[in-house]
Parts: sequence; C-alpha cells; structure tokens
Amino acid sequence: MVTRVVRVLRAAAVPAALIGLTALAGVVLGRVYAGDLLTRLVIGAAVGSVLVSVATRRLPSWLVAPLSVAAMAGWTLWSLRLAANHAELPGGLLEVTADAARNGIPRLLTAMIPVEPAPDTVLVPVVAAWLAGLAGAEVALRAGRVLLGYLPPAGLYAAALYAVGPNAEPAVGATVAFVAVAALGLASPPSTATAGDDPAASLTPRVRAAVRLRLAASAALGVALVVGSVAVLGPVVAGQVDGRPVDPRRYVEPPQVQTLDENPLIRISGWALHPEQKLLDVSTERSGAPVPPSDDASPESEPEPGASSGPADTSGGVRIRLAVLSDYDGVTWRVGATYRNAGRILPAATPPRDSTVGTVRQQITVAELSGRLLPAVATPQEVSGARVAYDPASGTLIRPEGLTPGLRYAVTSAEEHPDSNLLATANVPAGDDVARVLRVADGVPDPMRRLAGQLAEENGAPFARALAIEQFLAEHYRVAADAPSGHAYPNLSFFLFGPRNGGGQEGTSEQFAAAFAVLGRLSGLPTRVVVGFRAVGQGPVLAGDAYAWPEVLFDGLGWVSFDPLPRPKSEPRPVEEDFRPTPDDPPPSEAPAPTVEPSASPEPVAAPDGPPNSGRPSTVVLVSAGSGGLLLLVGALLLTLLAMRRSLTRARLSHGDPGQRITGAWREVTDALRLAGRPVGDDLAATEVAGHAHRALAEARARRAGGGPSTPDSVAGTGDGTAGVGAAAGVSAAAGAGAPAGAGAANPDVGSVDELAVLLNQVGFAPGAATADQATRAAEVATGYVATLRTARPWWRRLLWSVHPTPLRQTRWPRRPLRPRR
Repeated sequence: MVTRVVRVLRAAAVPAALIGLTALAGVVLGRVYAGDLLTRLVIGAAVGSVLVSVATRRLPSWLVAPLSVAAMAGWTLWSLRLAANHAELPGGLLEVTADAARNGIPRLLTAMIPVEPAPDTVLVPVVAAWLAGLAGAEVALRAGRVLLGYLPPAGLYAAALYAVGPNAEPAVGATVAFVAVAALGLASPPSTATAGDDPAASLTPRVRAAVRLRLAASAALGVALVVGSVAVLGPVVAGQVDGRPVDPRRYVEPPQVQTLDENPLIRISGWALHPEQKLLDVSTERSGAPVPPSDDASPESEPEPGASSGPADTSGGVRIRLAVLSDYDGVTWRVGATYRNAGRILPAATPPRDSTVGTVRQQITVAELSGRLLPAVATPQEVSGARVAYDPASGTLIRPEGLTPGLRYAVTSAEEHPDSNLLATANVPAGDDVARVLRVADGVPDPMRRLAGQLAEENGAPFARALAIEQFLAEHYRVAADAPSGHAYPNLSFFLFGPRNGGGQEGTSEQFAAAFAVLGRLSGLPTRVVVGFRAVGQGPVLAGDAYAWPEVLFDGLGWVSFDPLPRPKSEPRPVEEDFRPTPDDPPPSEAPAPTVEPSASPEPVAAPDGPPNSGRPSTVVLVSAGSGGLLLLVGALLLTLLAMRRSLTRARLSHGDPGQRITGAWREVTDALRLAGRPVGDDLAATEVAGHAHRALAEARARRAGGGPSTPDSVAGTGDGTAGVGAAAGVSAAAGAGAPAGAGAANPDVGSVDELAVLLNQVGFAPGAATADQATRAAEVATGYVATLRTARPWWRRLLWSVHPTPLRQTRWPRRPLRPRR
C-alpha cells in the first residue's frame, strides 16, 4: 500500500509541477490586473491543459492536440463570458469573442494599470497558459524529458514578467516559488516501471556498471554546466537587480484621437451655426458635497464675472467636459493627451487637499455628436456601456471606435469643489511639472504683452490677476454667435484690439477662453482651455450649448474654472477707457476652423448616346437627321454655357467695388475646387480653404504624374488645416498697411491662395478698406490658380471644365453671404 502511494505521488509530481509553474505566470501577471479574476482563469487553464494530457496519455500522440485544443476553446469561451459579465460589456458572446481576438494583444499592451479583466485583456493570457501547459505536459510526460518540458512554462513566466515591466513590485516571492516547484518536479521524475520492478534488475552487472557510470558522467556534466552558468551569468544578473525593467507599452502606440478631436475648440463656431442640432441626451443625478455658486446651465443666464469657481450651478445645471486643451503653439490649442485603454473602473485620482468632492452620475445617449471624444463630467471614475480609453492627466475619455448615434453609456464622476474662501490667498505652482501649461509660444503681439503686464501690475495675488483678466474681458467685449472662428495670435489680437465697427472686440466663447488663457500665461498663471457643454439635469444637449471656458491651476485647490463671458444685455465699455495700445493697426488674422466635412459633388455625366442603328435605309436617314439635330442642339448648349461662364468670370473679377471683386475672385477659387471634385463647406475658415486648395492641386499633379496622391503636409505646411497661416499673417500686415497685395506670394501655385484668403478676411473685417490694386491682384491670383488646377486635370475633365454648369447654378440659387473666418 505504501509503495502504491509512493508510486502515485511520484507519478503526480511532474504534472503538479507543470501546473504550478504555469499557474505562477498567472500570479505574476495578475499583479497589474484589478481583482483576481485573471489569476483564477490562468490557473484553470494550467490545470485543464495538464490534466487533459494526463488523461489522454495512452492515446496516440496525434489525437492529444485536437482534444486539448477543443477543451481550450470551451474554457476560453467560458472565460470570455465571465470577463464580459465582470466588465459589464454589452453584446453577445460571438461579438465579444471576435472583438477580443482582433484587438487582444494591442489592448493588453496599451491598457491602463491596473488592467480590468475584460475579454480582450484575458484572452491572450488564458490561451497562452493553456498552450504552455499542453506543450510542457506532452514533452515531460509522453517523451520523458522533464527538464525540456519546463521550457514552455518558463517562457510563459518570463513573458509575464516582461509584460508587467516596471508597473508592479519585483516578483521575488513568485520567482522563488517557481524555482522550488521546478526542483521538486526534477527530484521526483515519473516512473514507467511496473509494480515491484527495478529498472536495472534485468541487466547484467557489467551493463549496470556502464549505465551507472554513464549517469554519473551526465550528472557531473550537468552540475558543471550549472555551476559555470551561475559563475558567468551571476554577476550580470546581480547587476540588473536594481535596474528598472523595460516597459513594453512604450513600443505600442496608444489609441489616438482624430484630427477633428485634436482641436475641438474650432468646432464651437460650427455648432453655433446650427444651434438646434441635438448632440446628446443627458440624465444627471448628484449626491455628496453641496454645489457652490457658479454659472448657469443656460446660455441666456451668464454668471457675473468672477463668480465661476466650480463645474456646476445650484439650479441643477452641470458642465460636461469634452476635451482639455493644454498645448498652445501660437496658432492652435491642442489636446496633446496620452490615452490608455481602460476598463469600467478608472484609476482613482487624488483630489486637491482643499476641495470637497461630490458624486455625479449621468446616463448619456449620443445623438449627432461625432468624433472619438466621450463627454463626461470631470473627473470620471467609472464608465459602463462603452469601451473607453482614458487620460489621467486631463481626466478626459475617448471611445477608440468612435461615437455612433444611439450609443448609451453611464458615467460616475467625482465632482471637485475648491474652497472659495482660500482662493484669494492661494498660490500657483511653478517648475517643470507645470511648464506645459505656462509655456508661451513665440510671436506674442506687443499689445497683448502690454495688456497682460498692466493687469498683472495692478493685481498682485494670482487669484486677483485671474479675476482681473476675467473682468476685463467680460466688461469690454461682446459675444457674437456668428463671429468668425480662430484663436491664433493674430486672431486674438484682432479680437482684443480690432476696430469695433470692423468686426473686432467681439467673438464666441472660443476667443474669450483662448484670450484669457494666453493673457493668464503672460501673467504667470498656469492655464488651459476646456471645451464642453452646458447641460441641465435632464434633457437634450444642443449644439448651441457648446462653449469653452478657461481654467487656472492653484496650489491645494486644483484646476479652478473661470467664465470671462459678459453678462447678458450688458453694454461693453470701450477698450480704450482702460487700455491704450500704441497706434499700431493690428492686422486681421485667421486660423483654421473646420467644423463639418466637405460634401462631395457629383462627377459630370456625359450625354447619352443616340438610338442604335436598325440597318434600314430610311431609319439611317432619320437617325442621321436626328443625330445631326441633336449635335447642333448640344453644340449650341455648350457654346451658351461657355459664354455664360466667361461672362460670370468677367463680372466677378471686373465689376463692382474692390471688395466685391475680391469676393468674386474667392468664388472663382471655390468653384474651381468644386469642379475638381474637392468641394469645401461654407463653415470652413478662409485659411483652411487655402490649405485645402494646396492639397487639391498637389494631389491632382501627383495623379497626373502617375505617382498617386502626394502627402498634404508637403504642400500645405502642417497638414492639419493651419497651412499658410504664417505666410498669410505676413501678407495680412502688408495688405493692412496698404502695400501691394502681391508682395506676399509670387507663385500662384504655392502661396497666393493664402494671400487671397487674407484679402477676403480684410474685406470681411474692414469693409471698404480694400484698394483697386488689391482687387486686381486677387483676380490674378484666382485666374492663375484656376488655370493651374485645370491644367493638372485629365484631358476629358479639362474639356468639361469650361462648360460645367455648377458655378452658374451656385450663383443663381440663394446663398448665404460670404463671411470670412479668422
């Protein structure tokens, strides 16, 4: 009986060791997971794979792998269902499995620590553990190579250590356990002899001696190799003990936002054009800390300047964040966030020490909001109903798959309320940690520097400076819902100091928030711009509810929001009453502001052929006569269209005052883009259209050369809609000073469209200031660009170009008057 028990124990030693080695890999990997679900699933895979091999040991070897894989499929599907239920993910098992198989590895390496056990983050570890157990059991048990059979579990263990990297404490205990389990398995190899048999009993003494000698030599050689390896590798390994492991996540690109979402500030003016567009449906519940007084949730009831100190108001309204923009290069504000795939539970943020925290729960249904940015009240702690990626630095979310109408998700957020009694004496942080939100790009206009200096001199404490900037903007400027978009330095300079009767000193929340943030940084305040929505507790969120607000970082209080928008029905005081800049005339400027994707125009369709020839002489005569008449009719129609098109071009470029001629030249360019199959929307900024024109010409030339579309960045500067801003600003200064308009760009293919955009903005912002020379230059630019673009088209498109009726139709139908965008 004892002998049988010993034999069973010896036979079970190696399978148990294989299970333990494989399970320890799950223990190590589970240190970066939330909860112990991943560890339990990996242990189950280790046990199942080894037991299947033990149970099928007497079957043919070719049959073991299919049976084990079938068992692995069942365990994996059950594991995915458990993980989906744990993460509260919607969708059926087939949908969840397909998504996990498609995205398992990249999401595992881009997931935020701690990783939530979800189908896509447990699939790879479970499958890898099963395969390692299967391979190890087959080699160690069937082939009898125990040490070789340890290689798959050892490789899995090393892979787990590498995947964890520096994101957890060193796995000293697990590694010691791994070595101990391996040693026990080696000390008790499985026996293949029957009961009571001695493997060497049937051998002659001479053969037994030879076998023992051979075993002793092998053992000695093994010991020598182990000792030598320790002697050689020991110092190297010891030297790496204190080293920081490599994080494999740095080699995998995390989820990215679309170009549309990189600077959502420019979308505000587009939403303002369609204020009734329904973007979201929101249901809000609030609990916890009381809400301090703040701004109203409706655009009609703005708060008094300086009253904004929190994200919500007492009437049940709430600010829903869409994006936080911390990077500014003098042209555009950008998100600049690093998003990591996250589970349902988000990493808990440490609230500022002098703030109270309440809880806000929201049910949000997406209507017509596009992009990837996921709206939520700051700071989100739990998200269900949607797979998200999270940036802890800004507290913002994205949905990597993009927003779709009907998407419904729930967000629980920790709503921070700074102690307003401490604001007056609070300081602001400094140093490398906040250098990003203190950075001021080169090229700040001198009047802006003087204004910031004046406000800083008159107000010493940081909160006093922030409040002074807020009050200055609220008292001297007015909100205009149809104001052009743009927040580059020239835009802000025109907004702050431009003539009131020429479009200056008015703007949307885009200009108010951007101007506050820049003036704040010039005054030594760490600032950023937030884009979001005003929402009541229940009901829809419309495009007209979108707006931007600035925030300032205070020690111990965190980010505090301000609202520089003026009170409703208040008449702004002239800027000159409190600030008198030098007589420099700030030129009108512009920045990219795409808000909708341009719609494609239909390709021209050739006229249908005539009826087929029947072969009868009379029919031939009739058909010939009919065809001749049809050709004459088509020819007359084409000549009429050609004459009308030329007359339209002459009227646009030659008739009317200089402003009308510049506008006509701009319409020639936009009509040419439409004829080229690259139409532009009415909501695009002038400089955005100029960049679009550069890219259209470059792509047309590339296709004609047979090389495919060229890279937009090589033609349009930055490639993100900011093309030509610098050049345009320079030409703008020349134009504003009365210099010849052609001084800014000598080549119509490269820079002249930017020059034309500047002239258009001058017409919009300073009516009556354009000269006849500038109108002549605009006509030359438009004519040159249209001719160049037409030449780059295929021959059959060039034939249709001059007779296409689209420009005539666009001119006849009522159109919204051109309004340039800064």
